Amino acid sequence: MSVQTPAAAPPQRPQDERVAKRKLLHTVILRPELGSVLGAILIFGFFVAMAPPFRNVDSFATVLYASSTIGIMAIAVALLMIGGEFDLSAGVNVTAGALAASMIAYNLHLNLWLGAFLALFVCLAIGFINGWLVTKTKIHSFLITLGMFLMLQGANIAVTKFVTNSVSTPRVSDMEGWASARAVFASSINVGGVSIRITVLWWLVFAAVASFVLFKTKFGNWIFAVGGNAESARAVGVPVNRVKIILFMTVGFAAWFSGMHILFAFDTVQSGQGVTNELIYIAAAVIGGCLLTGGYGTAIGACIGAFIFGMTNQGIVLAGWEPDWFKFFLGAMLLLAVIGNNAIRKYAASK
Repeated sequence: MSVQTPAAAPPQRPQDERVAKRKLLHTVILRPELGSVLGAILIFGFFVAMAPPFRNVDSFATVLYASSTIGIMAIAVALLMIGGEFDLSAGVNVTAGALAASMIAYNLHLNLWLGAFLALFVCLAIGFINGWLVTKTKIHSFLITLGMFLMLQGANIAVTKFVTNSVSTPRVSDMEGWASARAVFASSINVGGVSIRITVLWWLVFAAVASFVLFKTKFGNWIFAVGGNAESARAVGVPVNRVKIILFMTVGFAAWFSGMHILFAFDTVQSGQGVTNELIYIAAAVIGGCLLTGGYGTAIGACIGAFIFGMTNQGIVLAGWEPDWFKFFLGAMLLLAVIGNNAIRKYAASK
């Protein structure tokens, strides 16, 4: 009589780390937005305690407006940074778009919508040139866009003086197309008795679109791949140069939209505007979790970074402090964000 021995259990295969389930706490810690969320909560609580007008609903609507004007650009800048590049000309590109739309429409006696449409080509062309030069010359985008920044800064003032004999554009509020364009770019809507600027809604829409592209489309995968390791991405068929040029042109589109808001909100545009704003856009993206080395970050994080700037900018005013302290907070938050993001990345790499 033979005795049957139970069959040995098959050896368990190690679980693929790509599909391994992470604990909720671990997942939360690794989110790029974690540091900016904690910072936003702290700053919100700080100004609620220190600035009584900050608690007013209308004041908070002003905070959202200030955040949206930074956030629309910060989203595009964040996408570019995830793709591994910088754009130091983003701030003056905003002014270039507004100047172009106003002067083209005014001097050629065009409908303002047509002027805005032609200005879109100007901003997209600036983004294309930045991207094309970066991909063709292999020179770091810091230097390429620094050169573009200086050229645009000079051209904005020189061309405006040449065309208008002034450093600002003429008023265009009596021209055809003003009312409808102002409704799209610079109007306000009433929400529960509170006046909300329409840029806040556009800010949320752009954040949703950017998040969808980043995490639900093939192009989003390409952005992370290009920013993480461009040569490896190229080896597996990712069109690295095309992705980078599109990202630079995305910054150009955001610059055009922000420029249209300035034009239709204030009627005239000063040719010297926009200088140093590019640093605020980049800082908002970094505070929101984007790495300077590329391949890491989210659009939502950039929005939270912009929200922190909006709260700080308005909170200092509402608290009655010297506005120059804003730059101090700007530098402090940027340092804390870089140190915090670096620590989180090291923690993630060790797991």
